[in-house]
Amino acid sequence: MPGSTAVPSQRPDPNERLIKVFDTEQESEAMVVKGLLESAGIDTDMTSLDAPQDTFPGVGGTIILVREAQADEARGVIEAYRQAPTMDDETAEIDLNEEPPTRR
Repeated sequence: MPGSTAVPSQRPDPNERLIKVFDTEQESEAMVVKGLLESAGIDTDMTSLDAPQDTFPGVGGTIILVREAQADEARGVIEAYRQAPTMDDETAEIDLNEEPPTRR
């Protein structure tokens, strides 16, 4: 389209050497990790590995691939995320019945 300012895709070129940095059976978990890596400026390619469950039970899932040059950085980001402290139950809950603080 003339005058279009579409942003080119940030997915790695499939002809590049891509390295698997993450795999999971849960697509939702892969989506979180994909977002984490992309927010760190690492281009990703997410691929589903489907296998007939009657032939290969438990085989399949989702993998995340990155450029070979970014693989170590991606693994570091994933590891840092895994090591980050999680919110405990007290801080994760909000009492919706509580009156908000008044501003002065």
